[in-house]
Amino acid sequence: MLEKLKQEVYEANMLLPKYNLVTFTWGNVSGIDREKHLVVIKPSGVAYEELMPEQMVVLDLDGNVVEGDLNPSSDTATHLVLYKQFPEIQGVVHTHSPWAVTFAQAGLDVPAAGTTHADTFYGSVPVTRKMKESEVVQDYEKQTGDVIVETFEERQINPSEVPAVLVNDHGPFTWGKSAEDAVHNAVVLEEVSKMTYHTLQLNPHQIDMDSYLLDKHYLRKHGKNAYYGQK
Repeated sequence: MLEKLKQEVYEANMLLPKYNLVTFTWGNVSGIDREKHLVVIKPSGVAYEELMPEQMVVLDLDGNVVEGDLNPSSDTATHLVLYKQFPEIQGVVHTHSPWAVTFAQAGLDVPAAGTTHADTFYGSVPVTRKMKESEVVQDYEKQTGDVIVETFEERQINPSEVPAVLVNDHGPFTWGKSAEDAVHNAVVLEEVSKMTYHTLQLNPHQIDMDSYLLDKHYLRKHGKNAYYGQK
């Protein structure tokens, strides 16, 4: 079942250690087949050096295992909320990459401080509010997804234009047009988080880039008038 998608999700998961986004098993990638309404995700706690495509777990959008002998990622419920609420996304990534986690633990957005950021994210990458005790004690992973969605709705952020979030005191989630694209966005988030941290060491004051420069760099790579790259 979904052998092509399982291979794609496996390969995307293997990019996490390649790009130094995970330590031990601190991360996971999923992908979705929108026509079949099925999600493929990494099994929980399996070391990357032992991971195989056939170990990927297939679930429906209610979290029922359709195929697979292993338990799915403990973050599965968060992935499922994002797939349900952001219908345009095709892949989701969660890591504990250190520079992005630094901003999450500080409870700070990653501001759009320069063009490296603007090439991928059309504005600041938001941090969620702190989760309430009741949200942590019961249905924690689902409630994590709900708080992410709440953040985007309340701040009127388009998840297609800012395909990333920082969960307060936790870490980053990213998404994209495929599992691999979601990993790409996770790599970019980690790099710009590192750059922005160092920028704030040099200048802790207003570092947001001008809106016209943000527009130029984002829109030359995204949207109907994009001209970056080859046709």
